[in-house]
Amino acid sequence: MILKEFSTYLQQRNNDILENKATATKILCEWIQYVINKNPKNHIDKIVHKEIMLAANKSGDFLIVGKSESGRVLVKALYNYALSYEHYIMSKWLIDKNPDDFKNDYPDF
Repeated sequence: MILKEFSTYLQQRNNDILENKATATKILCEWIQYVINKNPKNHIDKIVHKEIMLAANKSGDFLIVGKSESGRVLVKALYNYALSYEHYIMSKWLIDKNPDDFKNDYPDF
């Protein structure tokens, strides 16, 4: 249920990943921040509020922590989903590439 909600949000931001404007983990942070900063209206919002804590600094670095064991499991699942989505996008991009596409013009050392 929560993964499905995050998945929908992530798919809406797919172009940001393709254009290298954001990573899936950064989008995860933004989604959690969005959910935490609004009044919980449904079960997903309530669970995220209760189970996940988000800390960020001025540099844009962030830390997502589960408040309990079930929260840690949820954070791990969300994080793994974000990474797998990024890998999926990369594998789709690599399908039509050849090794010669990655040649460099630098001399060998």
